[in-house]
Amino acid sequence: MKEAYLDNSATTAVCPEAAERAAKLMLCCYGNPSSLHRLGAAAQRELDTARAEVARLIGVRPETLIFTSGGTEANNLALFGAAAARRRAGKRIVTTAVEHASVAAACEELERQGYEVVRLKPDADGRIEAEQLEQACTADTILCSVMMVNNETGAIFPVRELAAAARRRAPEVLFHCDAVQAAGKLALHAGRLDVDLMTLSGHKLHAPKGVGALYIRKGARLLPRTFGGGQERGLRPGTEPVPLIAAFGAAAAALPPPQEQARHYETLRRYLLEGLKDRNDVVWHLPANAAPYIVNLSVPGIRSETMLHFLAERGVYISSGSACSKGKRSPVLTAMGLPPAEIDSALRISFSRYNTKEDIDRLIRGITAGAEALVRA
Repeated sequence: MKEAYLDNSATTAVCPEAAERAAKLMLCCYGNPSSLHRLGAAAQRELDTARAEVARLIGVRPETLIFTSGGTEANNLALFGAAAARRRAGKRIVTTAVEHASVAAACEELERQGYEVVRLKPDADGRIEAEQLEQACTADTILCSVMMVNNETGAIFPVRELAAAARRRAPEVLFHCDAVQAAGKLALHAGRLDVDLMTLSGHKLHAPKGVGALYIRKGARLLPRTFGGGQERGLRPGTEPVPLIAAFGAAAAALPPPQEQARHYETLRRYLLEGLKDRNDVVWHLPANAAPYIVNLSVPGIRSETMLHFLAERGVYISSGSACSKGKRSPVLTAMGLPPAEIDSALRISFSRYNTKEDIDRLIRGITAGAEALVRA
């Protein structure tokens, strides 16, 4: 059975360039980059090359980037490290009610530690406005954390305007952006966005799982969460997983230009919308300003899990929302105020550069068959 993998916001297939570079590093260039001999120096060069390749994704200098085990660790380091570093300046943190679980859970823990966390709710279209954030910030706000692209709806948040709004009320605030669902697909420049911290993840852009990165603007201070040999500027000590990091760099370098990707994603999204336009039992959740590679819809009355299993049996793979939610009701769609019937039947389709119209055809046939065959709750 030919398969259609359309769950790329959960993870992506490793591209050949990344797999080949990882294999090379494991088999031929396996030195510790902290070692002073030839193999160590070769590993360090690979590390430097990868850092530069990943840094280009967000338009920053390589030395401002540290590698982590993934987006979750990078988000945790950003939030806990910033909160600890600025604790004497205040205890107010502003974020949104629709962040990834690694930000949401970190904020819950910071609340338990005595910080005040304000969570902004989006409107029914999934938007967060700069005015909302400015009103939420006070002079003692030490940290703001807002994602670039929502992992369930594709809503793009106006990070540059949000950062400016936060600084009007709290000039010394540290602004963190989780760009895991944006980096490598949208044209990004962390400096022009005026963010202090930005999170990236390798396995969302065709690198292996287990590697991510955190951009730290020059002058932004974080306190470490772990301690050891001083690698990664002392903020993420431990011997670097050079094969994974090198693969991350190779995957970043292999990506087509964002404009080319955007045309491809927009073509696939239009094709999907056209293919299901006559179905009155499909409800679309499409923010006005949304990334074209994430589409959220519902077939009310048919639970997400039921439709997912139906599609999987036909070789079509999508999700019901964030992979980290593991089937729980979506906090994102709940925060948007959608009806329970739409939340419980929500489906997330997410494209990669490898997807084709044939993949969308299989999805359309599967949803159509499922909507007609499955018993509505």
